[in-house]
Amino acid sequence: MGVVGLVLAVLIAAGTGMTSQWEKVLIASGVVFAFVAGGNVLNDYLDREVDRVAHPERPLPSGRMTPVTALRLSAGAFVVSLALSLLLDLVSIAIVVSAIVIMLGYELATKKRGLAGNLSIAWLTGALFLLGGAIVGGLDRTVAIAAMAFLATLGREIVKDIQDMEGDFDRATLPKRLGKKRAGVVGSAAFLAAVAMSPEPYLVGVFGIWYLATVLVADAIFIYSSIVHFQNPKRGQTWAKIGMLAAMVSFLIGGIT
Repeated sequence: MGVVGLVLAVLIAAGTGMTSQWEKVLIASGVVFAFVAGGNVLNDYLDREVDRVAHPERPLPSGRMTPVTALRLSAGAFVVSLALSLLLDLVSIAIVVSAIVIMLGYELATKKRGLAGNLSIAWLTGALFLLGGAIVGGLDRTVAIAAMAFLATLGREIVKDIQDMEGDFDRATLPKRLGKKRAGVVGSAAFLAAVAMSPEPYLVGVFGIWYLATVLVADAIFIYSSIVHFQNPKRGQTWAKIGMLAAMVSFLIGGIT
């Protein structure tokens, strides 16, 4: 899915001209694939004791893989991701390095620190669009998209923390610090900021009228999410996911029209 997001970002930045830069797209796809693999394995390594109860069928708790092997696989995947990024330009390398640092920080520390963890996940989502633009020299075409992805993801992560508030006994989430209502206001503000930014690609000429027409659907969903989550956090974050999918479709339409 990370590679799909990257290709979408490249399509936004370069249009059908992306085919002439297939080598860079292929390298960056390897970067993203290895990065996501490293992050997932590291997550399984750190959560192996919890998974003994919650997910006993997974490789580590089931005994099919040792913790040492998992840790080596994770480290190896991150090294591959970084090594492949060195074949790209300096901006792309900087994006990859920042993503690796933030991912490691998230898994080792910020995951349990509420807003810091939310911001980390939001940055990693936005960085995918930045990387897609950077590798084909079209970063200026994806900055606004990355910002919208960052804000929408931040809002959804906060609402998800509201939904999971009772079970997050070991995390200092924003709802625990501010209360559900105030944290909800922050989440809604992030959704609405993403909505406010959505016309920008059309106004500056990056996308045409078909993008504007379709992104309004995503905007309506995010506005609904920003309201409904106060009564039903689960419904709010579910609709936020749908809104993010609708936004991706509008970005795709904008990239090909």
